[in-house]
Amino acid sequence: MTVLLHSGHYHLIEKSGVGRAIRHQMKALELNGIPYTTDPREPFDVIHINTIFPESYFLGRKAKRQGKKVIYHAHSTEEDFRNSFLFSNQLSPLFKKWISICYASADLIVAPTPYAKELLDGYGLGRPVVAVSNGIDLDFFKRNSEDAACFRERFRLSRDDKAVISVGLTIERKGILDFVELARRLPQYKFIWFGHTNLNTVPARVRAAVETKLDNLLFAGYVPPEILKEAYSGSDLFLFPTYEETEGIVLLEALAMRLPVLIRDIPIYRNWLTDGVDVYKAADIGGFERKIQAILENEVPSLTEAGYRVAEERDLKIIGRQLAELQRAGPAQQTIPI
Repeated sequence: MTVLLHSGHYHLIEKSGVGRAIRHQMKALELNGIPYTTDPREPFDVIHINTIFPESYFLGRKAKRQGKKVIYHAHSTEEDFRNSFLFSNQLSPLFKKWISICYASADLIVAPTPYAKELLDGYGLGRPVVAVSNGIDLDFFKRNSEDAACFRERFRLSRDDKAVISVGLTIERKGILDFVELARRLPQYKFIWFGHTNLNTVPARVRAAVETKLDNLLFAGYVPPEILKEAYSGSDLFLFPTYEETEGIVLLEALAMRLPVLIRDIPIYRNWLTDGVDVYKAADIGGFERKIQAILENEVPSLTEAGYRVAEERDLKIIGRQLAELQRAGPAQQTIPI
């Protein structure tokens, strides 16, 4: 069995979470010895589609006419499309209609979490939906003292500086406005955001946030995984104030790096991450402010080992086996748990 891992216009999404997820799929299959190709001109038995461009949809339809199994990886929902780019809220009903057409064209739909599966089940797609994590590369994301030193030197942090980082597109849904406000409220800590979005595609309030000038606030832009790993190694807290996710690969990365994690208390994380057990959670900006101080001043217990175990359950070796079973089995027989 050969799998076609398809991601049309990859250059447009390679720096996003979807790009990360695609690279994870490649390594997950490699770790399990599953042959795959990314070239639709090469022979394949199963097509695993990751993007929702028209070209991807029509390639899937063509494969189905040829009697090949079609799997659609549902990285996007209407819910996480909202509050992202200019006019995204107005366009979200049309976006939902289009992704529903794409997903319903498959034999099987893969969602990254049970929460995302629940959302998609509510779309009435008429196709089975199963939850399989995007996974985490535990071989790569390992804490390293040399990486930590490089990070602190690269960003000119002193021995006493305490650094709060976040990773993601600079869009409202990711909590960028709250991140900036927290930097303003907590000048004693350094706040660094990794990730980039063309500011011409976001509302004025987001542009203003990214252009905020504070001595303790830095927008580092997109950086390659090697530098991001340095940041996870050398920072003191991963803050994830996102309002909506289908999973959050960067969260898994932070957990894998044994970095203290503070996230927003939103539905997706209520059934698999517990406040005060494997992460800390806050519901509003006041809660974030209090918990950031408590974590950085060592007023609460460290949860990093419990957090690491959450990531360990989603190791790419495990995810590869789950994907391989889905790709082999018939669509009516899917019972793979997350």
